[in-house]
Amino acid sequence: MASGVSIEILDLRHFAAPMLRPLLEAEGELWKQRLHWDYRPSARLLMQYLDSQMLPGYGALDAGQVTGYAFCVYEETKAVIGDVFALPGQQDGSGMGSARELEDTLLKHLFETLLNSPQVDRVESQMLLHPSGAHAGIFRDAGFDIFRRLFMVQSLHGLWSEPRVALPEELEMRLWRAEDLNPAGQLISAAYRDHPDSLINDQYRSAYGSQRFLHNIVRYSGCGVFSNPVSHVVVERGSRELVALVLGSRVSSESGHITQICVHPRYRRRGLARKLLSVAAFHFMRLGAAEISLTVTEANSEAIDLYRSEGYVCAHRFDAAVWQRASMA
Repeated sequence: MASGVSIEILDLRHFAAPMLRPLLEAEGELWKQRLHWDYRPSARLLMQYLDSQMLPGYGALDAGQVTGYAFCVYEETKAVIGDVFALPGQQDGSGMGSARELEDTLLKHLFETLLNSPQVDRVESQMLLHPSGAHAGIFRDAGFDIFRRLFMVQSLHGLWSEPRVALPEELEMRLWRAEDLNPAGQLISAAYRDHPDSLINDQYRSAYGSQRFLHNIVRYSGCGVFSNPVSHVVVERGSRELVALVLGSRVSSESGHITQICVHPRYRRRGLARKLLSVAAFHFMRLGAAEISLTVTEANSEAIDLYRSEGYVCAHRFDAAVWQRASMA
């Protein structure tokens, strides 16, 4: 670690929010450089939780400076590890080794708390900022399963004309509406049945869980600022059932992000996902975005082939990790 024995690992609730501001600003720079994301809204939210002493996790204190932190959130009997980050160290030139060592130490403390909490049956984590493999060893040692994911990006330069969307007569496309939230939850749970992503995020396994996921990204900006002009649904005219959707958020002034795209199993192989991607790309361009991104599990080769055919390239690989209590597995 950066300064050896001088580092103390303490409960995050010991720290006032201003003590973490330099750390969060440094992390924000890395989000901007690596992913083109504006981390400031997330940092402000974290500062609010810190001020209220409601953020479970650990911080590293070195000579009076907070040099690293890790935190989680609880969802009933599940815990989600939200983030881990440490400032680059000063001893090894690049600093990367010491930073990762401190991040591993913080994760170990978090694992010890969560895996020994009888009320926690499942722990999930998606370390979007960290390159795949950076912390895979410590997760595996703690009994987690690791799933590699891709962060894919499409440039919007040269995209000017609105795509022509020809749908079967029984289907229509329209903008997302607030009242779509509950039926969209039912669509997502049907679309992700037996899907690799349902292993990573158990919210996809039920309509109720999917609605909670949607509530977070649509109403509480859980992944950027929700963009209604980008977000569309495909509806079956007779039943008014949602059969496909795409949702998007702005993650910085120049970048958009596809937070969700799915098609009901009955309506696959009709090109709906491709059409929705084209519509989302066009509307992101009209909003001034220069690029859009999405994430996909490496095992989902069919989706990756679709994204690549639409001009997406893999810009970053990261890991998702899942631990399930043996009696619940």
